[in-house]
Amino acid sequence: MLRILRNSVFGLAVLSTLFAFTPRASAADYPNRPVHWLIGFAAGGPVDIVARIMAQWLSDHLGQQFIVENRTGSGGNIAAAAAINAPADGYTLLFVAPNNAISTSLYKKLPFDFLRDTVPVASIMQLTNMLVVSNAFPAKSVQEFIDYCKANPGKVSFASSGNGTSVHMSAELFKVMTKCDMVHVPYRGSAIAFPDIISNKVQLIFDNLPSALEQAKGGNVRALGVTSPQRWPSVPDVPAIAETVPGFESVGFYGISAPKGTPPEVIETLNKAVGEALKDPKLVARLTEVGGLPKPMAPAEFGKLVTDETEKWRKVVEFAGVSVD
Repeated sequence: MLRILRNSVFGLAVLSTLFAFTPRASAADYPNRPVHWLIGFAAGGPVDIVARIMAQWLSDHLGQQFIVENRTGSGGNIAAAAAINAPADGYTLLFVAPNNAISTSLYKKLPFDFLRDTVPVASIMQLTNMLVVSNAFPAKSVQEFIDYCKANPGKVSFASSGNGTSVHMSAELFKVMTKCDMVHVPYRGSAIAFPDIISNKVQLIFDNLPSALEQAKGGNVRALGVTSPQRWPSVPDVPAIAETVPGFESVGFYGISAPKGTPPEVIETLNKAVGEALKDPKLVARLTEVGGLPKPMAPAEFGKLVTDETEKWRKVVEFAGVSVD
């Protein structure tokens, strides 16, 4: 996987050099052509759902198409590498989530430094993850789940949307804090994983709330708990895992970053547009429906959040004792 990532980075670096000789449009009339927004996970998953909601609003209000592109693989690092090596002109953006903060310490040989090679643009929302299990799984509560795992060590498997995602690391943190022995099965996005969870080939996932909630509401899986320290406002009937496992917490964020060197005027335009979007009652209602809490921030404030999250997840990675070569 890393060989593929390095080859992708080399090819993109060559393209970036060629683009450097192409005259750039003035930042003053940004955007004057379609904008490509790269996301690291498969279509239909939580990142994809939120990206398409926001992309449609931006397309409608900025007069150019914001095109969501799914660049799956390596826990979102394929998309990050593609964005980092794109021209820094505001026409290639990256959907940022906890996986970007986690990968910094989880992956030992990344060909980029996320904090150094990107600039923060805007925060979109905060969200929790939700532990959902197959309807065929016998546990009906977090405590019953823990008891079953301990009685059946190594026989329970959990899906994730890829190595280094908050979906993966939430489960790793749970394993350490509860002494549950579970097997990790990574996918290229949670949307791809759900058919196997529903059929009980894999028993569970700590998925981002947007897609976990959709599957739970549809009766396809059973919700046991959320990973926020307290119950989440949009699903008050679902207990916080911390009610059973004191101190357990995994709260995520969604936002936008751009390649380092992107003009400040472009960043300001995008940040202002996202801020306006998060005041739109219709868009806010859609984000709320999928379990998100809108969280507008200035670029510097969002940058501090990403830096703080990177340090927080470094400690979790060390605590869990996991790494990816």
